[in-house]
Amino acid sequence: MNRSPDWTTLVSPSDLAARLGDPLLVVLDARFSLADPAAGEAAWRGGHVPGAHYVHLDRDLSGAHLPGGGRHPWPGAADFGRMLAARGITPAHQVVAYDAADGAFAARAWCLLRLAGHARVAVLDGGFEAWSAQGLPVDRDVSEAQRAAPYPVAYDRSRLYDGARVEMHLAGGGLLLDARGGERFRGEVEPIDARAGHVPGAVSRPYASNIADGRFKSRAALAEEFADLLGPRAPADVVAMCGSGVTACHHLLAMAHAGLDGAGLYTGSWSGWIEDPARPVATGDR
Repeated sequence: MNRSPDWTTLVSPSDLAARLGDPLLVVLDARFSLADPAAGEAAWRGGHVPGAHYVHLDRDLSGAHLPGGGRHPWPGAADFGRMLAARGITPAHQVVAYDAADGAFAARAWCLLRLAGHARVAVLDGGFEAWSAQGLPVDRDVSEAQRAAPYPVAYDRSRLYDGARVEMHLAGGGLLLDARGGERFRGEVEPIDARAGHVPGAVSRPYASNIADGRFKSRAALAEEFADLLGPRAPADVVAMCGSGVTACHHLLAMAHAGLDGAGLYTGSWSGWIEDPARPVATGDR
């Protein structure tokens, strides 16, 4: 019997639908609302991709706060391994994560798994909105997953940055991409964090720039756009950030999909940066 293909960045609704029932497939529903943290799980209970298990941004895709960790701290390896085990995930599984539409929260699950050493993980392109629009099956079964053995998480720490390492990265000519909206980057508004502005030396690229008509842009389009930003730099010379280390993962996914895998993540991001009042803050376009 031929082995099903591996999905490592994005998967279409039709391709995922064709593989439902595969015992080595686990689907994760990562829908979430910062304005109403209970809304995502309520939406999952109301209907989801058949077999999907819910993962909550605060409880399952974030960890305990440490100094500089920001609003959504990166979870510890043991805690994240236990969460994966509770969803029945082993290193042999193909994992697909989705959220409501644009992939902002699903990309966080993708990034966590990828940097934990799990290659066979992808995001459903277009999310639950695209799935529903195609009339694909929806389930309301909320049975718990069959628990697996603890997952042996080993994060690639070379790609995880704290504030001090970001400062060194910038001093060495590295590129820091800020995935927040342009108005937040410029410091014109700040609806969430205590201070407005951006890390001096960062470059604005809102994560929504990766999307067109509700789906990720083509590999070729993303490759061209990121190449313009990178210039002579390699993907490993790029670090992505946002408000709390969530939507920045969208850039890592988009780059990987474009064949530019290897960028780093500032896990604390803006909310972690401003925990230290001595750190400089810039406003405007630069």
